[in-house]
Amino acid sequence: MKLHELAPAEGSKKARTRVGRGISAGQGKTSGRGHKGQKARSGCHIRPGFEGGQMPLQRRLPKRGFNNIFAKEIATCNVSDLEKKFEAGAVVDVNALVESGVVKKALDGVKILGNGELTKALTVKANAFSQSAVEKIEAAGGKAEVM
Repeated sequence: MKLHELAPAEGSKKARTRVGRGISAGQGKTSGRGHKGQKARSGCHIRPGFEGGQMPLQRRLPKRGFNNIFAKEIATCNVSDLEKKFEAGAVVDVNALVESGVVKKALDGVKILGNGELTKALTVKANAFSQSAVEKIEAAGGKAEVM
């Protein structure tokens, strides 16, 4: 292969359409813009959602709901997650849960839920517990402490 034999792959290059260059070019006269109107003018930009001055859909629909700025976002974790990640006799607190990857972020607190089984005796310290979680932790010989 020589330098003069190099060529782009077949069909990879496409010539740009030159509009307004006569009727024989196929894009003459109105240059594919149709006749008159807003979209035929130069510099035409109609923002998304504009309906020609008619009241737009997003304003016709009623507002619904609200965001409570005082709501607390609580991270949750199940008893089964504690079974997988911690050894017997370990003290499980919020920092340990974040470090082990059971909880991504502590947010405004951590609540332990009772889904799954627990066989290891753990001392669990969290902001809140479900009733079934407390029963399972204590049945396994551990302690559930509210921080």
